[in-house]
This record gives sequence, structure tokens and C-alpha cells, in this order.
Amino acid sequence: MCSTAPKHSKQNVKSSQEPRTPYVDQSRQHMAQNHLLIWTDANINQTNKHFQNVLTHLNNVANNINLCTQSDQCIQLLNQINHERVFVITSGSLGQHLVPEIHNLSQVDAIYVFCSNKARHQAWAQNWAKIKGVYTNIIEMCQLLQLAVKQCDQQSIPVSFVTANEMTSVDYINQLEPNFMYAQIFKEILLDINYDRKEIKNLAAYCRELYVENEGQLQVINEFELDYRPQQAIWWYTRTYFIYQMLNQALRTLDANTITNVGFFLRDLHQQIEHLHEQQISTYCKEPLFVYRGQGFTKSDFEKLQKAKGGLVSFDNFLSSSKNEQVSLSFAQDASTKSNMVGILFIISIDPSIKSAPFASIKETSYFKQEDEILFTMHTVFRVDAIKQMDNKNQLYQVELQLTPDDDQQLQLLTNRIHEETDGTGWQRLGKLLIKTGRFDTAEELYNVLLEQTSDESEKAFYYSQLGNVHRSQGNYEKAIWNYEQGLGICEIIVPSNHSLLATLHGNIGSAYNKMDEYAKALSYHEKALELRQKILPLNHPD
Repeated sequence: MCSTAPKHSKQNVKSSQEPRTPYVDQSRQHMAQNHLLIWTDANINQTNKHFQNVLTHLNNVANNINLCTQSDQCIQLLNQINHERVFVITSGSLGQHLVPEIHNLSQVDAIYVFCSNKARHQAWAQNWAKIKGVYTNIIEMCQLLQLAVKQCDQQSIPVSFVTANEMTSVDYINQLEPNFMYAQIFKEILLDINYDRKEIKNLAAYCRELYVENEGQLQVINEFELDYRPQQAIWWYTRTYFIYQMLNQALRTLDANTITNVGFFLRDLHQQIEHLHEQQISTYCKEPLFVYRGQGFTKSDFEKLQKAKGGLVSFDNFLSSSKNEQVSLSFAQDASTKSNMVGILFIISIDPSIKSAPFASIKETSYFKQEDEILFTMHTVFRVDAIKQMDNKNQLYQVELQLTPDDDQQLQLLTNRIHEETDGTGWQRLGKLLIKTGRFDTAEELYNVLLEQTSDESEKAFYYSQLGNVHRSQGNYEKAIWNYEQGLGICEIIVPSNHSLLATLHGNIGSAYNKMDEYAKALSYHEKALELRQKILPLNHPD
């Protein structure tokens, strides 16, 4: 039988007499994580204290936990999963039959055997590469599982590329990966917006909805709401998965609700890295500093990276790296064992005097003092210098990156062009960019979130107008008209009768009616738009 944890009640595990259809809580699709746990064991009993203890420990590693008491239910559940990476925990007895069925599924990242007799199951388990160990102690297993989850999150950081050819093309702004533009604009937006203490309460409330029955994380969220200060951003970022994984997922998917709630924390984290960089710069020599990062790329992303040699690469999140090459190499080697992945050891050369891309050692400010980690701010841009094969299977590569200097002319030209394409301020810039690049669903989500959050009538009018533009671009003309009319109704109250926005909205409504072949209504609105423009604009104006 299959159910979704962490509800500690009988009704959440279906009776084995019922049809064997896995129950999957659809809300997990909206959780701020990119992975989930499946625990498969015929003896799962949610009223049992041992079970509850195990589940509590697992909840400290992941929020999305699915419970199965039969192997075929686990298999059916895995076949429904497209995007998340899955960690499977199985009992020894079920695992002997389950592992051969699921081992080669690409969505299965790792398998852990949790049983009462380690010696009995180690012999068969060692024949399967994805099995990371056989455990009888839940604390020991969760410690290793936590490291694997962190590595999974590290490997899911989105990356965007600009090839050397794109930078020299006359029309390169239209050839760029949209994600590269989003990344640059998004960072500027976050640093430009003012926040206050109420944003902390808003984020805490939002997180409580995501982790509604995860008691361990709810306690941490309460502590965050009471104690958080901007100068503690790195400590919180490294302490708990509810912040770290939510940031990762938000920046990966551009989920508007999450981004707008977590925006203040992104800004605080950037500013603390910036502050530490200023403090630490005098401790560096004038010689380049080398740090390392090991991770896996999908084969399609690796092909893009190869094409970007001599061009630019942007890691669209905060980027962690290490001074320890061997530790980073081990991460790359582990990724190279997966059939759909290429393991990459990044060797990053840094000129410590560069100010435009802050980075800092976080050893003294991290929750984990033993980790000597160098953290780069979000959306740091590097130049791809060299790509070298490290094995004979085309599965492991060394890639040399160089932090782009403050005076990099190509990057500066690129940034200036992006600014020209996206005027406005704050979230309005991101919304316009999303519409311009055809990401209408994301733009609609963003404007709806902003509409709910604002009490300013002029902002409401603008957001309704933009929602009208989104729906008109998608061919949803009735929805477009409804939103235009909402914006028009507000404008007729708050702006002068000769305001240009009134003319624009009348014209947009007319265009939408025209697309619906309702020509009389279209003509009426266009005539009104013309009348307004004649009052507002000079006779020689092109409109």
C-alpha cells in the first residue's frame, strides 16, 4: 500500500483490501523541493512508536515522504514521477525483489536498505551501484541521506550559457537563453526592492503551509520568525533545509509565489556575502585564488557547456565551492556513475580584487563550522576557458572557469543590452521580460501574486493591464478583456481624464474584440482611444 507522510494517522495509509492504486498527495508538486523520499516496508504501521520515531528523523531530511507497503506500489509511484529525483528506502526482504525492478530508472538517485539484520542483506546489496548502504540505525542512515540530498540540490542548480558566437552576433540579444536574461534582471530587482520585518512573518506563514505537518521544521520556522536578523543569513542558509531547498527550487523554477516571499532573504544573503568579501579581501594575496566544485550535468546541458567554450556560464543560484579539490572530485566521480549524467570537476580561478561578483569564505559564519566553503553570490558569471576529459568513458571532465573581471567588455555590453530590453522598476521589469520572452504562464502567476500583495490602486491597474496583455498574447481574448476592464475601472477613478493609460486600455480592449470578430464593439473602443489620444497628444505625434 502507498500513502504520503508525514500524517501520523491510520487513515493516511489505505487498507490493503482496497484497489492497489498509489495515493500521491498532489500538493507535493508545489512543495519547495526537487526531490522526494519513498519508504517501502511491509511492516509500516503509523500507530507504532518505532515507525513514528523513524519518520521524525526522515522529516528532518526531507519534507516529501511517500510510504509504501508493497513493491508494486513503489514501482507505480516511481513511474508517475517525471521531474523530482527520488531516494528510496527499502526493507531488506522487499528490497531483494524491488531493487532489480527500479535500479535503472533515471529518477531513482539512490537506494538505502533499512533493516534489522545488516549481515543478512549486505551480500546481495553490494551488487547494486545505487545502493548506498545497509543500515540498522536510523540516525546513521539519515546523516548520510542528508549529505546525498544536499548533493542532489547542488546538482540541480540551473545553469545558463552564452556562446562566443552569440556574443559577437549582431542579433545576439534575441538568441540568448532566456534564463541568462532572467538571472541578471532578477538579481537587480531583488537588490532594488525595500523590505521590512513583515516580510519575515510572511515567509514564515508561507513556509508553515508547505511544512504543515512536519513538526521538526515547524519548530525551526517558528525560531526563524522570532530570531532572524539579516546578518545571520548565511547561518540560516546553511542550517536548515526549509530555507536552502526553497531558494534552490524558487530560482530553478521561477515560482512567483515563492520568489516574492523569499526575496528579502535572497537580498540579505547577497549583502552578507558582499560584506564578508570586503572584510576578507585584504587576507588574499594578489595571486589568483583557485576553488573547486564537483557536480553532475545532464548530457544535454554538458553539450551546451561544450559549445560555450570561450563564452560565458552563469550559475543561477548561490554557488558553493571548496578549497579541497579531492572532496569536489569525489562529487564529480559519483555523478559520473549515473548513466544520464556527466561528472564535472570545475576549477575556478578568481582574481580576489574583483568587486562586481562577491564571494566569501563562510567557515566562521556557517552553521557547519567544519566546512571550509567559498560561497559566491547568486547569478555569478564565469568565462569558460578549457574543457578536458578525465576518463576514457566520456563521463568525467575537468572544466576551467574564470571569474569575469569588473571591466569585461563583452559582459558589460551584454548587460547594457538587457537593460535596454527591460525598462521599468522592481517586479515590473521581470514581468515585462517574461512576456517578451514568451513565458506567459510564469508572467500570469507573477502578476496574480503581485496583485494579491499590493494595496496600491495604481499598481493594481498596471497589473490588471499586464494580465490583459498576457491573456491576449495567448489568444484568451475574453480573459484579456476582463482584466483590461478591471484596470480601466480603477484608472477612471484614480487618474485624470486625459491620462494616456486610459487611451491604451481602450485600444487594447478594442484589439481584443477585433480578434473575437466583434467589430462593432472593437470600433467603439478604438474610437474612444482615438478621441483620448487626440486630446493628449500633439497633432504631429505618430500615434
